[in-house]
Amino acid sequence: MISEGAVGARVKSLREAMDLSLRDLSERSGVSAPMLSQVERGDTSPTLAVAQKIAAGLDLTLSQLLRLDEDRHVVIVRAKQRRTRRRRGHVIEELTPPLPGQRADVSEHSLAPGAATGATDDPPVHEPGSRETAVVLDGTVELFIDGQRHELSEGDSVTFDADLPHHFENNSSSEARLIAVVAAGLRRG
Repeated sequence: MISEGAVGARVKSLREAMDLSLRDLSERSGVSAPMLSQVERGDTSPTLAVAQKIAAGLDLTLSQLLRLDEDRHVVIVRAKQRRTRRRRGHVIEELTPPLPGQRADVSEHSLAPGAATGATDDPPVHEPGSRETAVVLDGTVELFIDGQRHELSEGDSVTFDADLPHHFENNSSSEARLIAVVAAGLRRG
């Protein structure tokens, strides 16, 4: 279990790992930005009701936020507890929990026919030096990266510099699924 004094530091780490400002988390949780700031600085301990709201704003259960479900250094994400986002035929399921200091994230992507993980002109979403490895589980996808196109079929994998503009497209007539692992800041010069 997380110690009482560490709640604020954990909230701040999780918020930053999700690239949320205090205002963003305030909107997502319904807890005021000044209160969130006080919690993060350790000036106040949140009530259970406030901690519940903060957890929900971070897409976590209260147990996950307070680390009540952790056994030493093991965190289990049950299939039904995965954080899931949907956008224009693209479903992303986060397979790793948002832990402070985590340097790699694993996610499963499902692409409906004609769907893409992003648009051609989207800016890179990963920090400089990040690397991504993707494995196609089902179907066929096309990786567009740095002006080049690469076709990948079931069982194929690819590793690339994830801080370059890139996206996957499913231009087939059936759903495609892939697993992606993004490791932060590993590439050197």
